[in-house]
Amino acid sequence: MDLLDRLSEILGPAQVLRGADALAHGRDWTGHYAWEPMAVVRPGTTEEVAAVLRLAQETGTPVVPLGGNTGLNGGTCAQGALMLSLARMTRIRDLNPAARTVVVEAGVVLETLHTLAALQGLAFPLTFGAKGSAMVGGFLSTNAGGSNVLRYGSARALCLGLEVVLADGRIWNGLTGLHKDNTGYDLRDLMIGAEGTLGIITAAVLKLVPAATAHATALVGLDSLSEALKLLNTVQAGTGGAVEAFEFMPDRYMARLARLKPALACPYAPRPVNVLIETGTTVPGADPIGALEELLAGAMDANHVTEAVIAQSAAQRRKLWEMRESAAEITFTTPDIVDCDIALPLDRLETFLARMTPALAALDPGAEELVIAHLGDGNIHYTAYPSRSDPDLAQAIRAKVSAEAVNLGGSFSAEHGVGISKRATMAAHKDPVALAMMAAIKAALDPKGILNPGKVLP
Repeated sequence: MDLLDRLSEILGPAQVLRGADALAHGRDWTGHYAWEPMAVVRPGTTEEVAAVLRLAQETGTPVVPLGGNTGLNGGTCAQGALMLSLARMTRIRDLNPAARTVVVEAGVVLETLHTLAALQGLAFPLTFGAKGSAMVGGFLSTNAGGSNVLRYGSARALCLGLEVVLADGRIWNGLTGLHKDNTGYDLRDLMIGAEGTLGIITAAVLKLVPAATAHATALVGLDSLSEALKLLNTVQAGTGGAVEAFEFMPDRYMARLARLKPALACPYAPRPVNVLIETGTTVPGADPIGALEELLAGAMDANHVTEAVIAQSAAQRRKLWEMRESAAEITFTTPDIVDCDIALPLDRLETFLARMTPALAALDPGAEELVIAHLGDGNIHYTAYPSRSDPDLAQAIRAKVSAEAVNLGGSFSAEHGVGISKRATMAAHKDPVALAMMAAIKAALDPKGILNPGKVLP
């Protein structure tokens, strides 16, 4: 029997998309990658995922997992492969407000988690611009970060347990709600960030936190990143570590934002460094806005800050956040861009930019750059716009960005994963022993190499 017919018997014909229906899933969000999948299958349960993988293992069929498809590095590229969509797996299996945990399936959308937690007076603090479409399985498989990493950590820090289907169809039930479990290798952390190359995440136990009773949100203008770092430390100390976000939007970003989205133009003449600061409190009756106003006034008196606008309403807060969360939309406006996602020690971000700007000009005098950053955790999204369509030039730019980051003690991938676009960089900069260990793990868990082949490892 034909493979797709066998899959139709397992899932039902309506859940095996072929032809034009499958081609609708044949590109990523950026438009940089396009492909023709063999088919798209849509299992509704973990047992159905396991059945699909058993058949794929038997036939040697490559399988590429698919969540919200909001990745930026080609991690869902599936030429000739079977795409396995988790979009139907949307059950909330358990909600435990007392333990502050929730057990959800991999197809649950991040924004749904936010709404669910809020109904219990709690919060799931992971957030980023694609929250309306990104799914649990996807943000765990890339260890997504977002704007609240500074206070709450990345996706890995917010996950207590996983359910994973292995390449041969076995189901690992690691859905523990334990905060401590010292019984051998940490298989959960092995699967998080693996981009579906070691197993397919079907469910997770996630942490919830007390919802903030009030926020203080401000847009602040400064003259340098070193002054911004001083401000971060000042506000952290002055609020008892209550800074949830510290987002960098330089003047060039503000100019592009004003041109493409005039309604979101900076409320003051943009400074070289503009930072969106947000603090939160769970203490009833506390006044975070007043506390932040006092701290910013002191910083202005000390000449660390030159401009400051503090949101006085929910609408003003939303507008400030929209300025930041429009980043992907205003960045990916042309096909010929080189988007890089690096992490650096906080005190070396300024050095990186001081080196990279002239380095880009040396590679391509007509190129432009656009920078935005989760400044509080050292994550820079550096984008170059080459003056011509030239794959060799694009690779040279990416290689230079990665080399500068690594030379400064940083990482060439902070939160977007590796996918396809950073495989060459892995070969160039990842420790050879680490690569050998990764290859051994991949071979042990997926000996036929059917799970998301051609991704992550060089």
